[in-house]
Amino acid sequence: MAAELGHVTVVFAGQSESWAKWIDHQIRAAGRSTTLVRWNPLRQPPTPEVFANLLSAPGRFLLVIDDWHERLGDEWFEAWAEALRQVLPVYGDRMAAVSITARPLPEAVIALAPVELRGLRPEVASSRVLECAGIPAPGTLIDLRRGPRFPDDPPDVWQVPRRNRRFIGRTELLEKVYGALSAAGSDGAAVALQGPGGIGKSQLALEYVHRFAGEYDIVWWVNAAQRVTARQQFAELAPALDLPDAGDLAATITAVRRELDSTARPWLLVLDGAGDPERVLDLVPEGRGHLLVTTHRSEWGAHAENIAVPAFERRESVAFVERRTARLSDAQAARLAEAVEDVPLLLDQTAAWLDINPAAPVDAYIRDIREGRPDRFGVMPSGQYRESFEVAWAKLLNTLREGSESAWQLLNLLVCFSHDVVPVRLLQTARHGDLPPELAELSAEPSSWNTALRRLSEITSMRIEYEPGPRMDAQTVGTLRMHRLFHRFVRSIQSPADAERYSAAARKVLVSADPRDSSSPGNWARYAALIPHLEPSRALESTDDDVRELVLNCIEYLRMRGEYLEGWELSRKTVDHWRATSGGTDRSVLVAVHQLANMLRRLGRYEDAETVGRDILARLERADSVRPIEVIRARDGLGGTLMALGRYAEARALFEEAAATAVAELGAEQVPRTLAIRSNLAVAVGLQGHYTESLALHRKVFEARVDVLGGRDPLTLNSALRTAWMLRLLGNYREALVIQGHNSRVHSQVLDRTHSQTLLAEHNLALCARRVGDLQFAHALLRSVREKLIRRRGPLHPETLMVSCDYAMLLRDLDRTEEARDLAEATATHYAAQLGDRHPYAIGARDNVATVMRDLGETRAALELSRWTVRQMRRAVGRNHPWTIGCAKNEIAALAAEGEREAAATLGRETADRSARALGDGHLLTISLRAGLALDLAELGEREEAETLHQDAVARLTSLLGADHPHTRRILERHRPYWDFEPQPI
Repeated sequence: MAAELGHVTVVFAGQSESWAKWIDHQIRAAGRSTTLVRWNPLRQPPTPEVFANLLSAPGRFLLVIDDWHERLGDEWFEAWAEALRQVLPVYGDRMAAVSITARPLPEAVIALAPVELRGLRPEVASSRVLECAGIPAPGTLIDLRRGPRFPDDPPDVWQVPRRNRRFIGRTELLEKVYGALSAAGSDGAAVALQGPGGIGKSQLALEYVHRFAGEYDIVWWVNAAQRVTARQQFAELAPALDLPDAGDLAATITAVRRELDSTARPWLLVLDGAGDPERVLDLVPEGRGHLLVTTHRSEWGAHAENIAVPAFERRESVAFVERRTARLSDAQAARLAEAVEDVPLLLDQTAAWLDINPAAPVDAYIRDIREGRPDRFGVMPSGQYRESFEVAWAKLLNTLREGSESAWQLLNLLVCFSHDVVPVRLLQTARHGDLPPELAELSAEPSSWNTALRRLSEITSMRIEYEPGPRMDAQTVGTLRMHRLFHRFVRSIQSPADAERYSAAARKVLVSADPRDSSSPGNWARYAALIPHLEPSRALESTDDDVRELVLNCIEYLRMRGEYLEGWELSRKTVDHWRATSGGTDRSVLVAVHQLANMLRRLGRYEDAETVGRDILARLERADSVRPIEVIRARDGLGGTLMALGRYAEARALFEEAAATAVAELGAEQVPRTLAIRSNLAVAVGLQGHYTESLALHRKVFEARVDVLGGRDPLTLNSALRTAWMLRLLGNYREALVIQGHNSRVHSQVLDRTHSQTLLAEHNLALCARRVGDLQFAHALLRSVREKLIRRRGPLHPETLMVSCDYAMLLRDLDRTEEARDLAEATATHYAAQLGDRHPYAIGARDNVATVMRDLGETRAALELSRWTVRQMRRAVGRNHPWTIGCAKNEIAALAAEGEREAAATLGRETADRSARALGDGHLLTISLRAGLALDLAELGEREEAETLHQDAVARLTSLLGADHPHTRRILERHRPYWDFEPQPI
């Protein structure tokens, strides 16, 4: 019996889940047993018998009182209150209540004398809970650091819209979501709330977040309808997790994902309004947290547990309508629900209309919704929506137009922006000359402005949230969210004149908000916020110079942030619109085309980029009056694409023409644009195999950039990186290592550790370390770079493939031969698929495979593959290119492995002489070829010449690398030298 008296049953409505669990934990920690009972007053009839059954359990009862009573209709509440009055005299000595609402309590609840918990310190609230549960003060204090978080304490990291206090019902759905996410235990779990527009998916997700917030330490809400917005909002989680912004948006996103993957803190990520999963899946961590998606797309079923969100059940509709407006009877609320098919969005809007039109006959209104035609109310049927939707919206807009002209005018402007997050603050702070006169006057008076927005919210069910005003002296509307269906409807019924007038105003507002500096990190959040509004405002169709400058700045922001896919999409649409109205040689069109080719090249779509580049250069060369800078830019851009395609001589010729024109038109050493073209020229010269000439050019550009830009500018750092790269290719390993070690450290300070250029610097540092024999450091660093690139760019991106090619041969050095072969073969296959079998990178990567095959004893197959790569590389870059000579060196080794010594010696002598003419007697490739020739001559009995060649090779290597260098020791010990192909960064 004592045990029964010690038992406590905690009764709560579903929305108080976090409080109930916290209370339950306090009672259990004090040594008592408990039962949690979730009560749904909409589903269980409120009768004395229900209460009696509930109270038949032994022990005490603790009722958690929130504001759910406000969500019941009058009849339900009165029934509940009467039932409570009947059971209190019988069970009152076993009942107690705690209140977690700040709202006034109804008389029936006051009789329970509930104890207030909100606003207290956790230890005080815990003490009051135990007192209500009839538990004496424990001898030792309960450790409040364990168990559920105190519900008044928000999660450590929290960005979520405010709770919808009108939310009602959906209890079973919420429990289903909670069960699906909780069932995974310590593993990650994902749920997609799927259903048509207006069905209440976002509100269901929002209620879940607030109801179960106590389960998480990190909760982050992302508006996922637009990819640009979604990525920016996800990246904004970085500072909340004490992570730096990496500059490159993809790198910041990767850092956030990595942190969520590794953290032990429970987290919840919400992607609201997501479309195609492929557009946002790169935001989804793989850690132990929870993902909640709202979407109308069934494809999410492949990535998450799909939970269909239906319309309201009829009783939920009735309860919602009666809570939204008090003037409807149960029967009228049911008929209205039937007319709008229990769709929550329509229920909210129609009930709002009835509430603000108290004189309108309810039955006539419902009849109009059920039987009326849209054209009776000034709207032509569109076929895009149910007629009941169009009738309801038409009546709603007529009311707005007739009863609140300022709100109607404001709505016409708002639909010229993206529906996802309407930029209310941007409009309020806009220059008066940018707004239509009537709205300029409205925005000048904060109270009138807020009144108009509230009126819109009341009539249209747009959600608004407040924030401190510009002078911090008053609250003003900061955020407004419009449902996309309603947004599209209003836009569709605008007259052409109104659509153009308000769109023009929207464009002026956006232009005024342009920081006009997309290179500054401080402006990046602003550009991310502006981009979603470009299409709704028809900015892409504008011929206005200022609007076009805004669009180009947004595209450049995407390039700066590494958002190449979004940059390609925006630049493609821009080019299509502008070329149609302004021709192919208009200045803004040319800049947009240049960016389009840029984005294609960075996405690895080189043939498409070449098509765009050749087309624009041809247009410019045919045009009569073109600014020189346009031709310079076109040649420079096309040259970059041709380099990526492996056509180095053509690329060099274009860079030389562009550089000569730039010097004549812009200036020489002190002009950043000229230096950029000369830097590209140096890269092309290096890709042709002229390493000494390339090094000299890179050094000149580096010195000029130090003078013009300073030593820590990213462009200067890139020149230092290129200089070290050429030094390494020339065999000056130790000098290259010293320069690259410093360069890599400064990169991480200036651009962050996950920026593309920083990763390239670390890549070169790893290659330098490998060449001086520090294989373990090289392996750790190169593996890290490759993992970062895979997470950020994917395994098939050109940057990833370049690093994978080098990583495979480093694995070979470490005797991990099978791994090396698998990765080398995969890389060669991907290069061939992307660039074609005849591209130098595909050929060189295949030659690496032949080298590993020879290690594995597959000598005949290795020889055949080596012969193929020599032939193909000769066709691709010429017989005297270092890459062709290197492939021949591996063919010599394959011939020797097959026992074909005479053929090996003959090819070895010819190749060594060719290398000496192309690279010089002192180049590593020439020295190692002669060391290999010495081995073959010795096997053929020509020992005197063999020994002379061997001693000369050892002496030269000792002088170049030192006696203790691994390469020197290998030659001294008469091991067969080899060559491996390294793709060069473009």
